Parts: sequence; structure tokens; C-alpha cells
Amino acid sequence: MATVEFNQLLVNNAEFLKPFAITLTRDSEAAKDLFQETLFRALANKDKYNVGTNIKAWLYTIMRNIFINNYRRKAKQNTIFDSTPNEFLLNSSQVAVAGTVESNLRVKDIQAAIHKLPEIFRNPFLLYFDGFKYHEIAEMLQEPLGTIKSRIHFARKLLKNQIERF
Repeated sequence: MATVEFNQLLVNNAEFLKPFAITLTRDSEAAKDLFQETLFRALANKDKYNVGTNIKAWLYTIMRNIFINNYRRKAKQNTIFDSTPNEFLLNSSQVAVAGTVESNLRVKDIQAAIHKLPEIFRNPFLLYFDGFKYHEIAEMLQEPLGTIKSRIHFARKLLKNQIERF
């Protein structure tokens, strides 16, 4: 494939990457950087693209791999190794809780908000909170998977609105 053809193919399919970049990063500036890095890597590795391969899937894979590598790199930078005999790993982004009384009140408020949810939302949410997967909850409650996902989503939304009031 000629360079001009590849560049045209890349330009025609690049716009689909922007929403995916925003989904991954949840930050518009970081998404722009990820988008540019993806296009740069695609251009630099155009010889690895096989003609007839789904270009969108190829570009999505490049973007996802860049994002994962950057995430892992940042995670390593934020970890401090403690040389004490117990060899603890300390995460530098952790913040100590100032007052346990205040945090206990907050937990009670959250628990009260959860129990105020309508039962149709509360049950799937509590199961999800206890660590069950969506498909397990769907089987337990004998509901479609999409319904369970929707109910958990709405439960989160309702909780968020209630907790903002506190």
C-alpha cells in the first residue's frame, strides 16, 4: 500500500478514535495527547499494517496499548518501596483520614442512603457491592443482564444525588 493511500485511510478513520480516547482517559487534554500519540505510532508502524485488515480495530488496539503502558508507567512511578524488614509497598497517593468520628458519620450517611433506595435498585446494587459479577446477579435475581446493569447504574446515580446533599 502506498504511503498516500495509507495516510488517506488513516485520516478517514481517525475521528472514531477521539471518543474512545476520552472514554479511556476521562480528561480532554490527556485524550488529545493519546490521540496524537496513536496517530504517530500508526504512521511510524505503517509497514506493520496488513492490507485488508480492519483499520479501526488496528488503531483501537494501538490506542488501548498506549493507554495501558502509560497507566502502568504512572503506577510504577507512584509506588514507593519501603526497605523495612516487612517490605511494605506504600502508595504515595494515599491520604490519611483526619478524624475517624467524621468518617464514621459519613459511612453511616452512605449506608442510610443505600437503604433508602427502592428495593428494585437496592438489591442488585448491594450484591454488586458485595463483589458479585453482573452475570451472577442476573442469574440470582432471574433478570436479564442489561436490566441488572441498568438498575445498578441508576442506583449509583440516586446515591450520588443523595450523598451530595450531605
